[in-house]
Amino acid sequence: MEILGMSIGQILALFGAALSVAVAGMGSAKGVGLAGQTSAGVSTENPEVNSKLMVLQILPGTQGIYGFLIGVIILVNTGALGGDLKAVDLYQGLMLLAAVIPVALVGFLSAVHQGKVAAAGMLMVGQHPDMSGKAITMTVMVETYAVLALLASFLMVNAVKL
Repeated sequence: MEILGMSIGQILALFGAALSVAVAGMGSAKGVGLAGQTSAGVSTENPEVNSKLMVLQILPGTQGIYGFLIGVIILVNTGALGGDLKAVDLYQGLMLLAAVIPVALVGFLSAVHQGKVAAAGMLMVGQHPDMSGKAITMTVMVETYAVLALLASFLMVNAVKL
């Protein structure tokens, strides 16, 4: 069965790529936004810590990059970026769709929670600028799970032979 000249498998694969980018990206946008709001308030009270706060604000954005990376790998593997879409059967499409679940869901949740930890770290740095290393370490700890989800999705996407 085809829809607009594409098989259901191809549509599922492209939907998986879009889901990976969109869901992880939404989490990063929320996390970076939360941290940015806190950074604005802390910088107003203590402008000299602004450069230390920027590192903390950037960190929740990495999950969006991970989702984007998995989406691009799917597009490359299916030939969609080259304009020559490969045949993708229903099961391959479902496997690619399933493969994005870790990076999309864990990416979303970890980015939001990382933004909250970054915001708390910013409040700490605003009061004690010498504690920026501890604030960064706490924030990076949340990243561990996003990296594991990226690895899981990467392995699953590359296990699908097209």
